[in-house]
Amino acid sequence: MVNITIDNRNISVPEGTTIMEAAASAGIPVPKLCYLKGINEIAACRVCVVELEGMDKLVTSCNNVVKEGMVIYTNSPKVRAARKRNVQLLLSQHDCKCATCVRSGNCSLQKVANDFNNIDLPFKERFEDTPWDKTFPLIRDSRKCIKCMRCIQICDKVQDLHIWDVTGTGSRTTVSVSGNKKISDVSCSLCGQCITHCPVGALRERDDTDEVWDAIADKKKIVVAQVAPAVRAAWGEALGIPLEEATIGKIMDSLKRLGVDYVFDTTFSADLTIMEEGNEFLERFTKGELRLRPMFTSCCPGWIRFIKSQYPHLVPQLSTAKSPQQMFGAVMKTYFAQSIGVRPEDIYTVSVMPCVAKKGERNMELFYGEYAGHDIDAVLTTRELTRMIRSAHIDPATLKDRECDPLMKEGSGAGVIFGATGGVMEAALRSAHYLVTGKNADPDAFKAVRSPAFGTGVIEAEVQIGDATIRAAVVSGLGNTRKLIESIEHGEVHYDFVEVMACPGGCVGGGGQPIHDGLELAHERGKNLYFLDSNSKLRFSHENPDIQKLYEDFMEKPLSHKAHMLLHTDHNAWEMPRG
Repeated sequence: MVNITIDNRNISVPEGTTIMEAAASAGIPVPKLCYLKGINEIAACRVCVVELEGMDKLVTSCNNVVKEGMVIYTNSPKVRAARKRNVQLLLSQHDCKCATCVRSGNCSLQKVANDFNNIDLPFKERFEDTPWDKTFPLIRDSRKCIKCMRCIQICDKVQDLHIWDVTGTGSRTTVSVSGNKKISDVSCSLCGQCITHCPVGALRERDDTDEVWDAIADKKKIVVAQVAPAVRAAWGEALGIPLEEATIGKIMDSLKRLGVDYVFDTTFSADLTIMEEGNEFLERFTKGELRLRPMFTSCCPGWIRFIKSQYPHLVPQLSTAKSPQQMFGAVMKTYFAQSIGVRPEDIYTVSVMPCVAKKGERNMELFYGEYAGHDIDAVLTTRELTRMIRSAHIDPATLKDRECDPLMKEGSGAGVIFGATGGVMEAALRSAHYLVTGKNADPDAFKAVRSPAFGTGVIEAEVQIGDATIRAAVVSGLGNTRKLIESIEHGEVHYDFVEVMACPGGCVGGGGQPIHDGLELAHERGKNLYFLDSNSKLRFSHENPDIQKLYEDFMEKPLSHKAHMLLHTDHNAWEMPRG
């Protein structure tokens, strides 16, 4: 233990503790902008400076460790003046039009500037203005970038994609796409982790709310919305709704009040995905097609973009099943359209997703009969949904629980856990066991594939189904994924079935979820989904009565010709940049 004094308080902390951590342990918060523990400790913003007795120069608290006998001042006149000046310098290169920024009210720079009472700006303003393709799902506003380098470090150290880099020197130092390329020409997975770790509004998702409002206002359009499992675990955070009150039923009520005609839960199409993907796995496993390499899940578009750009030779190992989002759209524009007697062209499908990559996946095309178009017409992130609720002046306290509309009303607990890492694998194994043995296993028999904590790398499990032993693996985060694939390619490990989620913790930690700077909430959100599953009346996808009716009335059976036409895809139909 090291004995130090902070702001006239004597404390003891373990050796190796940073000054910032020591102060926090004493209940003394030190402001920061660029710091992310274990990821970005470069003291770029210099907002965390403190004064050490006996030293003329101030030191940064985020990357300097305590030493025996240190006397530290976190709020001296010298510290306050330096911090205020450093923030003013940042503001002089930051577009401070907070009223038109998606992060207004949830911006670390805005908070720090307010805390230091920055009313006047003594420095000349100078903004960087770099052109950007505003049609791309991920938007960068260079005028708001504070050069904290968080996006670079998250992409390098966590996702291992190296999309962002530092360019220029001195006062011209800035952040840009690596190699000064266009974002559309590099292998960005659209995971959105750079967005959720940006302390300001320099990175955001493309806003598609106006397109959805236009569709709602169009009397010729029937607007149909689906809500992904992970959204229910996080949407209330942005609206101040307690977790136990932020139900999926209230999301359905909000969508109806926005003007959406039909509302559904994506857990329905998650169950449908299990029926197709589970049967596909059993077929490929039985035929011996997985002896050398596993079958990979295909429901995460960020992962699909990753494998296509980084390991294109492994694309044939992907399940051909579409994601739950795309399956929903395909069913809406065929089965549902026929049931209500309208043309597919008149249906406008909206997805509410925790994900930025889903905006890219939306571009996939649907061809069926004489209809050629898109499965999904618009994708909204969780953040966009909450912005629409606010713009419609809906008081969250007035929302009521509303059921989904008929025909695709039911969803199982297996579908709900799709939002957490390991959930797809667990749901698939539950139904695979039934398909092989004709009996249901205990719903929690396969919980070995659940993540024990946030940041867990690869989760492995051997599962007995009938006479066969299935070697399964679950991984989230693309840096972890790369390590897993390299191990498979080098023959160090072998699996039959692998679930991959691009975002750490799964969809609950997606790039479209509410942002809480410095906090990783994926694991806590995931626990909520498992709680909902454990209390669900249906816990197996194959027992969903609406899924059974869909096959009976329309799809015939899993992997039928019609199912392949509508619910499966050709992964070779489009390619990712290899840059």
